[in-house]
Amino acid sequence: MAITKVVMPKLSEAMESGKVIKWIKKEGDRVEGGEIIAEIETDKADIELEAFGSGVLRKIVVPAGDRAPVGGLIAVIADAADDIAGLLAGAPAPAAAAPPPPVSPAPPPRVVAPPPPPRPIAPAPAPVPVAVPGGRVKASPLAKKVAARSGVDLRLVQGSGPGGRIVRRDVEAALTAAPSPTPQAVPLAPGVEYQDVPLSSIRAAIARRMPLAKAPVPHFYVTVEIAMDRAWELREALNALEGQPKISVTDMIVKACVLALTRHPEVNASFQGESIRVNYRVHMGLAVALDEGLITPVLRNCEAKSLAQIAVEGRDLVERARARKLRAPELSGATFSVSNLGMFDVDEFSAIINPPEGAILAVGAVKVVPVVEEGRIGMGRRMKVTLSCDHRVMDGAMGARFLQTLKQLLEEPLRLLV
Repeated sequence: MAITKVVMPKLSEAMESGKVIKWIKKEGDRVEGGEIIAEIETDKADIELEAFGSGVLRKIVVPAGDRAPVGGLIAVIADAADDIAGLLAGAPAPAAAAPPPPVSPAPPPRVVAPPPPPRPIAPAPAPVPVAVPGGRVKASPLAKKVAARSGVDLRLVQGSGPGGRIVRRDVEAALTAAPSPTPQAVPLAPGVEYQDVPLSSIRAAIARRMPLAKAPVPHFYVTVEIAMDRAWELREALNALEGQPKISVTDMIVKACVLALTRHPEVNASFQGESIRVNYRVHMGLAVALDEGLITPVLRNCEAKSLAQIAVEGRDLVERARARKLRAPELSGATFSVSNLGMFDVDEFSAIINPPEGAILAVGAVKVVPVVEEGRIGMGRRMKVTLSCDHRVMDGAMGARFLQTLKQLLEEPLRLLV
């Protein structure tokens, strides 16, 4: 039987290393091809790692909690009689996960006249940790994982599972009931002027990636305003139908982008160094804002999906992105992206292109504003969108034609139902 090297997979374009969260299989266990053997943490999601060969899990090279570079050996699957000593001799030692930074003592206050203190406000009574026999909290592994990432103290959470066990929904309910911890919420000694907060894995990836995206890529921007009155009415009518998936403004924008990209494939393109790759399938990146940063999971083959399918699959993709439960094909491969900040009451903005994509659409809020139609002043729903373009791939006229088509589709929204 062939020896199978289990290596740290490259699950996104920016990924350089990954962390083994846990091994589902242990040394000596029988493994079949396609079976889940471990969970891997990347800067975007937790991924279930499949075995690409059958045999016995002879050796775990990188234990749970340690990191390995992309392509690094993390385990070996082989027959019990196979000699794997030579393979293991060349395996690099795993990199241990970095310990949390030590908490530095508060720096001494500067000798300056402090501003007058604000009038004290009586704090709301805080929940008191519950004493647990033996010091253990009954919680599911997923609940513990979500709590650890979110900073929720499980001793303050009331479990709704069997026997009072804390499950994921209990942690999420606790997050909804209380604001997320922020640097400002941490009690500081009087006179402290600032606090250094360690980068999350997502924010660290953004910090590495953005200079590589913004600096080398020559961006230019094109903005249009779209009348959303008919699209708004159509959305309300569709959402009033029983048994139909709920449609969001983002769903309609994504569908309109897909139709516009099929008519203007030169915008659904990327710079390849010595060539421009024009894509005829639309793999849509959907920017999702998390507390620790921004990720852009990919909804694939949108050119073959209806508006309802985009609504259902897009909502599922976003929910799993927030839970860090994306699958490997959903982490990369977008040909175009949409970033909507309208829910934050943003009028308009310019987004940074995520290479190798050639463009990204930034979407502002739909607002009721005064409009002039046929010489009369009335009220209408308007939305501004800005297309960021890679000038190596397209010029201003190409971007403008794409936006012209997008505007027509959203202003005559029955076309989105094809």
